[in-house]
Amino acid sequence: MINSKELLEYTQNLSILLVEDHDELRMNTDSILKNFFREVTSAENGQEALKSYLNYTKESNGKFYDIVLTDIKMPKMDGVELTKNIYEINPSQALIVLSAFDDSKYLLPLINLGIEQFLKKPLDFQELLETLLKTSKKITNTVPKNHTNTIKINESFTYNRESKSLLNDKSNVYLTKYEILFIQQLTTNLGKIYSNEDIVNNYLSLDESIDAQNIRKLVSKLRKKLPEDSLESIYGVGYRFIPFYD
Repeated sequence: MINSKELLEYTQNLSILLVEDHDELRMNTDSILKNFFREVTSAENGQEALKSYLNYTKESNGKFYDIVLTDIKMPKMDGVELTKNIYEINPSQALIVLSAFDDSKYLLPLINLGIEQFLKKPLDFQELLETLLKTSKKITNTVPKNHTNTIKINESFTYNRESKSLLNDKSNVYLTKYEILFIQQLTTNLGKIYSNEDIVNNYLSLDESIDAQNIRKLVSKLRKKLPEDSLESIYGVGYRFIPFYD
């Protein structure tokens, strides 16, 4: 049986979007999730979920839901279309799919898209909690709970994703709005390489615009504020933050 205390250690600073058209299952699952997650949003179809996803991202200035938990067969927009839309916005989104359907026409496209895990209905809540623990550990990268939102860039520099602040030995380093959006994206999945297309799409999802030339200018200015060699450009591929380990 899952250790609730251990699960809470990894989930209490995380957010989750639950998408389920069955009212009773949605309400029961929502109630359980609220015991563990900092923020829980529920939607009854893919269209409503995508709207919630975009609103959350815009209102939080570039931060995505940490986990999306969705059904497949739903009205207005099914789980496959929802997954495609979310991955276009955030290719590194942690996404868990629930479904009573074994038909490969539903499952194979989702597996190919890169979903985190597939859980069958009727839902085994112990299995769900075990999956959430595994996923949350991966997201927090086993960092202690009180440091979940703080990214250590080197011995002196840290970036806090929640406050969107860059500190150098506790002194605040001024960041422009576009610089914050860029750092928020690159620290969503530390070490992951984000292409120009990924970056442009992320800005578009936030009703902002940027092109490849302006990305280069943005990176050039950011490098003057960040530690040397912390922001890497991979020619013809994209950009990433290099993870720092004590």
